[in-house]
Amino acid sequence: MNYMPLASRAMCALIVILAAGCSGSSVGKDDSPVLARVGKAELTRTDLAKALPVGLNSSDSAVYASTYIRKWISGKLVADIASNEIEMDDIDRMVNDYRNRLIEMEYRRRMAEAHAVSDFPEDSLRNFYTANSSDFVLERPMLQGIYLKVPDNAPNLKLIRRLYRSDNHADIDRLEKEVLQSAIHYDYFRDNWVDWAQIETHIPYDFGSRPDAFLRGRDHFETTAGGFVYLLDITDVLPTGSVMPFDNAKVLINERLAAREKRIYDANLMSNLYNKSLSDGKIQLFVDLEP
Repeated sequence: MNYMPLASRAMCALIVILAAGCSGSSVGKDDSPVLARVGKAELTRTDLAKALPVGLNSSDSAVYASTYIRKWISGKLVADIASNEIEMDDIDRMVNDYRNRLIEMEYRRRMAEAHAVSDFPEDSLRNFYTANSSDFVLERPMLQGIYLKVPDNAPNLKLIRRLYRSDNHADIDRLEKEVLQSAIHYDYFRDNWVDWAQIETHIPYDFGSRPDAFLRGRDHFETTAGGFVYLLDITDVLPTGSVMPFDNAKVLINERLAAREKRIYDANLMSNLYNKSLSDGKIQLFVDLEP
């Protein structure tokens, strides 16, 4: 007995479903062959084609099509039976309430976006930072320094080891020229604070679960792995629990101020809309509302 491969059977099934060329097939209202009918509801080839995700191969498309048709039939059957047993006025009310809620949310979202403030003056950011510094406490240490990844056979590795720990500006200028020849990765961050996690992920070393203990009293670190030397100069450290530096907190502060402005605008929008509708007579109240 000859068996058709699964992929071939799936291909044929999909062709039959989408072509709807079998005898006795009827045509739906959109002049597309009907694939299934439950009562007066029809699923056409066009409906199925619109539902099929783009990019599926023939086998997956056939499986998706069969599953979609079965689910469509099940859904129509349940809806048809349930409509005779469930109070449809309640369903209509819930659908209408949900629709109105969606309209309200979309309107308020669009209005808020149209009037959104995304950038705030430096003094506003700093005032917020000063008043709410306790909200910006570090969950991990931050540090300043230099990070390097250099091949362990680099001819100037010895010189780089000496230069990257120097405080002399001339040595740092020399370092930057040397790393162009050998370094795979070079980050200079002695003038800005960097989250420890950004450094830790670059170095193949188990630092443990207590980075503060590892960094305490340490001014440099070096390890070798996979043919590379990893060098870390630690100029300064802000331990966990410290207040985040203002320059690092500015993005977070800007987001908070934007969210606050959005809430204020939305509240004013709804209040103005309510009051105007009252004055125009669009709203009529026959009860006293609590403030």
